[in-house]
Amino acid sequence: MERSLARRRAAEKIDGGLTEWCRENAGVLGLPELARRVRVTWNARMQTTAGRAWWPDRLIELNPKLKELPPEEMWRTLRHELAHLVAYERAGRRRIEPHGAEWRAACGELGIPNEQPFHNLPFKRKRMRRNFAYVCPQCLTSIRRVKRISRVVACYACCRKYNGGVFDLRYQLFEQRL
Repeated sequence: MERSLARRRAAEKIDGGLTEWCRENAGVLGLPELARRVRVTWNARMQTTAGRAWWPDRLIELNPKLKELPPEEMWRTLRHELAHLVAYERAGRRRIEPHGAEWRAACGELGIPNEQPFHNLPFKRKRMRRNFAYVCPQCLTSIRRVKRISRVVACYACCRKYNGGVFDLRYQLFEQRL
């Protein structure tokens, strides 16, 4: 449900100029399906992420805060995200690493060789108090949360280690008073 809502919201804010640029570049790279379906939008909900590429939707979302920075940062981010879609388009059903060799090759073709996987742009993060703590009875790991957990959950590490990754009530997290 959340993903379809995101698609509907994205449809309302498509950036025609950036979308056309991506379509032209995908066409030059010999990727007609990507050229036909790629869309670029601005997502005001993004806080610290510069951009995001959604596969197989062929959707690129950009942080509006990029508009406040020099134009080359927006273009670098757009190329970075388009490189993800190019890499996935070429891989087809084959599973690839998000910032693996296929992505690096696509970055080179899009004019950003030696691109780094993560940005260092000055996007401030909103700090929220984590008022709830939960503890695993087995490993005593403490997990802090902003919101209270409303369902039964277990320690993932202990379920993996002692129960083959299957949920087990023996490792149920318990709320701890702060």
